[in-house]
Amino acid sequence: MTTFLGAEAILEKRKSYFYPCTAHFYKNPPQFVRGEMQYLFDESGKTYTDFFSGVSVVACGHCNPVITEATRKQLETLQHTCNIYLTEPNVELAEKMAEVLPGDLNRTFFVNSGSEANEGALTLARFATGKKEFIAFEYGLHGRTFLTMSVTGIPMWRSDNYLDEGVTFIPRPFDLKLGEEEAAKRSLDALRKVLEEKGDQIAAMIAEPIQGNGGIISPPLWYFQQAKKLLEAYNVLLIIDEVQTGFGRTGKMFAIEHYGIVPDIMTMAKALGNGIPIAAFATTDEIAAHYNRPSASTLGGNPVSAVTALAVLSYIQNENLVERASKLGNMFQKGLRELQTMFTAISDVRGKGLMIACELHAEDPDRGALLVDKILEEMKERGFIIGKNGIGRNVIAFQPPLIITEQNITEMLDALKQSFQSK
Repeated sequence: MTTFLGAEAILEKRKSYFYPCTAHFYKNPPQFVRGEMQYLFDESGKTYTDFFSGVSVVACGHCNPVITEATRKQLETLQHTCNIYLTEPNVELAEKMAEVLPGDLNRTFFVNSGSEANEGALTLARFATGKKEFIAFEYGLHGRTFLTMSVTGIPMWRSDNYLDEGVTFIPRPFDLKLGEEEAAKRSLDALRKVLEEKGDQIAAMIAEPIQGNGGIISPPLWYFQQAKKLLEAYNVLLIIDEVQTGFGRTGKMFAIEHYGIVPDIMTMAKALGNGIPIAAFATTDEIAAHYNRPSASTLGGNPVSAVTALAVLSYIQNENLVERASKLGNMFQKGLRELQTMFTAISDVRGKGLMIACELHAEDPDRGALLVDKILEEMKERGFIIGKNGIGRNVIAFQPPLIITEQNITEMLDALKQSFQSK
């Protein structure tokens, strides 16, 4: 019989050996010891339905047997060589990526994390344009490396006191008070002004097509088309960060496909490995030609990660998970909007596919944040794992595995209703 340390003992060890910056959800967190598709199990054997996926990572489910078997076979064959040697899995994956990526994004550089992918994309933009500076949205999140933290607009994630100063932030195209159209116009006007003032110094604009940690924020569908035209006039590249949104999450293979444009550079991570670390930045033949200085990634695109990613892409396509996310997302949002009519605490329901937000007390984010924490605790007790984000931490986030069922959603909505009623 397997024995476990238990949550209290793990918390004590974390206090002794982790950095103080490492936080956790819940006042009384469980110790998770096993995962099976959309379910997690704690040390006592209690079952939880996972509606957060480790922040959009296990899109194909925990320990998915089809993907796990592919990973296991590769682990027994060849684990690592580095990309300076020839192996088959990473070129097969690069070829597959060219098939699924939008437009003419044919070249892929594999790395280990979303932060590293975004760092590489920003560096590539400098190489391709010969310019240094960047434009980013307020309240965007792009990573914890030097450049990615510099273009991150969420104050709590800008922890380095000496970040790159060559970044101009513009308002994001969202504001509940202004309304969608006016907020988007304000953002475009700010973009236009920055380009007029110093477009000759700016290499790229980086943006999430849907801001994840910023509160699951979607611009109106016309926004990126107009932004791209403005950028092109000044030879400024558009980097789209699909780290959270990629691989079916929003009801499209990539979220930017909702907006009808192809970015110059695109980054991805999380769901590509379904829990195995792999990430990438992709671009066109023309832009990739500028990245001709020596570069490598010791573990990026290693045989195990590459084979896993190939299995993930095949599973997404074979199981029609993109279409499934769209269908179930519509059902999910409909249920949340019904709850919105019952509880005045719910200010807004938004999102695309199975990337959905439920903002509480938008007029008083501090009050909303307190309620979010109470709801998360209550839902945990009822056997459901949900997330939180937003600038005021007053947004409930739902990003479940794409293999979630209608019954799972119905049960979760019922538990959420009871949780609101109990508060």
